[in-house]
Amino acid sequence: PAPAAPPAAAAPAAVPAAVPDPVVARVDGKELRRSDISAALAQLPAELRAAPEQMLFPLVLDQLIAQQALVNAARAQGLDKDPAVQAAMRRAEDEQLQQALLRREIAPALTPEALRARYDREIAGKPGEEEVHARHILTATEAEARAALAEVRKPGADFAAIARQRSTGPGTQQGGDLGFFKKGDMVPEFAEAAFALKPGEISRDPVKTAFGWHVIKVEERRAAPPPSFEESQDSLRQAAFEEAVNAAVERIQAAAKIERFNLDGSPATPR
Repeated sequence: PAPAAPPAAAAPAAVPAAVPDPVVARVDGKELRRSDISAALAQLPAELRAAPEQMLFPLVLDQLIAQQALVNAARAQGLDKDPAVQAAMRRAEDEQLQQALLRREIAPALTPEALRARYDREIAGKPGEEEVHARHILTATEAEARAALAEVRKPGADFAAIARQRSTGPGTQQGGDLGFFKKGDMVPEFAEAAFALKPGEISRDPVKTAFGWHVIKVEERRAAPPPSFEESQDSLRQAAFEEAVNAAVERIQAAAKIERFNLDGSPATPR
């Protein structure tokens, strides 16, 4: 007899097509969709957005369900017809429209290419802020500071060695070495005295600050290298943002037909 024919292979089960924006809940018939979850997740602080979505999903969904239940109840009570509520909703709509327009207007100024061009134009290649490299001897009293000052002024005196013996401040074990610093890095009294000295000079008198009495010696002065693009990005973005917003508001307002009136509704005197 002829061998039996092999059983026909079962047809593969049809895979249901993925729904692009599935319903994730209904509240009194009002649908909440996956896109509503995504929008809510985008509003969370960055540290929370980093959490796994499967962990955040039920928490955000519960919140949206509660919010929708409140909205449904408010509409059922006719609050959406309340004039004060309608005025507030119009203000909220106006604010969102303003923000959407400004985001569109300023977007070109905030691209990586635009920020890089601004960096090249305003920061790169220009001399950085001045820095000094200084040492100091910090003492608790003026008398101790003057004794240290007299000692470091002797011919052949080693400032670093004397600082290790007499100083109580930062860098003592390094001979009072504070490295390079900018004027804004130090308290004003110390900075003014240090930046008034030339390389190799020692302060004429002890300098009093909230930390005590300082004897200061400047070793070097230099212009700091300009900050890198990465270091400058936040300040560049803020400056570009403010400049673009101001320019957009001025341009759009200038193109608008504006009529001004006094508080009583009478025509205002032209400015």
